[in-house]
Amino acid sequence: MASSLPGSLQWCRKVCSDGVGYSVVELNDVRHVFAAAVPRRGGTLAAQAADALATIKQLTEDQGVRGAIVSQSVFLPGPHYLEEAREIIRDFYGPELPATTYVFQPPCEDKLLSIEALGVGRRHDGVRILRLSEHLVVVEHSGVTWVHCAHVRPATDSSAVYDRTLSAFQQMAAMLQKAGVSYEHVIRTWLYLGDIVGMEGDVQRYMEMNRARSDFYQNICFRPARRPAGFDTVVYPASTGIGAEGRDIVMSCIALDTARDDILAMPLENPLQRSAFDYSPCYGLKSPKFCRAMALSCGRFATILISGTASITNEETQFIGDVAGQTHQTLDNIEALISKYNLARHGMPGLGTTLEGLAIARVYVKRKEDYPAVREVCEKRLGEVPTVYAVADVCRPELLVEIEGIAFCQLEQG
Repeated sequence: MASSLPGSLQWCRKVCSDGVGYSVVELNDVRHVFAAAVPRRGGTLAAQAADALATIKQLTEDQGVRGAIVSQSVFLPGPHYLEEAREIIRDFYGPELPATTYVFQPPCEDKLLSIEALGVGRRHDGVRILRLSEHLVVVEHSGVTWVHCAHVRPATDSSAVYDRTLSAFQQMAAMLQKAGVSYEHVIRTWLYLGDIVGMEGDVQRYMEMNRARSDFYQNICFRPARRPAGFDTVVYPASTGIGAEGRDIVMSCIALDTARDDILAMPLENPLQRSAFDYSPCYGLKSPKFCRAMALSCGRFATILISGTASITNEETQFIGDVAGQTHQTLDNIEALISKYNLARHGMPGLGTTLEGLAIARVYVKRKEDYPAVREVCEKRLGEVPTVYAVADVCRPELLVEIEGIAFCQLEQG
């Protein structure tokens, strides 16, 4: 079904059924598209991929934006499907291949793959897409450069989480340099770590990943764009650190570079949560260095990149053992994070939205058997929004669900 946000927000349209479909957002004369492509039929990987990619094809044809997809995440049950999936994806896109990350998380629907895709409409003059490789795509428009880095892996023989994480960050920084930007312009990262809550010696693997991230970020001053006047805050990218099949780490990121002084980049913290970078030492000697969301505003509109969010208030897990309760609390946290109240307290008065402002969502479910209960809550709270559900371990053993997404809002008219 097709739907728009209520009131005057007719610039965001969702074409979606049972979570499969796409959203189209018109921002400052540039068309942005977001798709959740989940196969409905097919027994083999090739057949399911063809069905999922039909959603991408329909999106580009319906919106007249062929060649618009600039980045995507392809969810697979494990690394053993990688080469076959990569060949299918390359054949489908040809020379218009997006920056593609292969995420080793089984789709919840018992499928062999699902796809989350992001694009920028090319029907507008002045939009330029540079496809440097299947790992690196640059988009330029309106005095803004976006860089999408995908499927970044370590370049070290060490098996230690710390070493492999640090190496992957270094590889990502080198990739950004090839696109002409530095790591300090990164606004969003994804860190997929195998056996995330497992132990390496006497230390949890997630904590070792955070130690490497902290050390890598130590001398980086993040400055993707200017911040609201009077807000000289701690700046880290929005991020998701989540489990995956296997034992390795894979990363991806988005960077933003602009000289325009009317574009603001504001890291958001949640009024219901303690900042992750200020967590107590019991959650790791070096805390997770990320913001709860990154709000990007230009003119009357804002884009909010929402970090992986779980059932945590202050810094404690809530609703232990209750997956429905955790899902509700997670959505409550997202609602508070993107609210008008929260953006106003971050120097962006008049901006903010509700859960209806989500254009796309991604839901990680720790236990496959909890998927029906999680989906029921999400569909009740979110309505029809393109959504990918994947089975993945969350960063604390007791956490059962994690949710991220992208929301849009329009300046409130006075």
